[in-house]
Amino acid sequence: MKEKSTSDLSQELMRDANIDHYIHENQSFFSDKSVSDLLSQLYEKKTMTKAALARKAGMSEIYLHQVFSGRRNPSRDRLLCLCIGLGCSLEETQRLLQQASYAQLYPRIKRDAIITHGILHGTDLNDINDKLFSENEKTLL
Repeated sequence: MKEKSTSDLSQELMRDANIDHYIHENQSFFSDKSVSDLLSQLYEKKTMTKAALARKAGMSEIYLHQVFSGRRNPSRDRLLCLCIGLGCSLEETQRLLQQASYAQLYPRIKRDAIITHGILHGTDLNDINDKLFSENEKTLL
């Protein structure tokens, strides 16, 4: 079966008057991965312990294990902390935000621009928080 782009799916959704038909025809293209699944995939590529990740992400190991097990759903800010702790790319971060039904980082919002810059340049969480604080923006922790 040929892969469909998001744009293709959007166009079909606008054209198709029957949502049931659209769902039936495109079932294989719906994302079925949970945030915890995506985080686990990203974590497996890294060479750090979960204890180290918890420190880098500024959260307790207990909370981190609850997120990875799917028992807790992180807030947008906590998810961003995890992405920064994991050293995720901007694309990986945006995908996780989207999968969690959170707003993606948007460069016209100063707070998001600071976070995006930090992700793009591998800045650690404390330095991103310091910059957010100095710009009178809400910190991630």
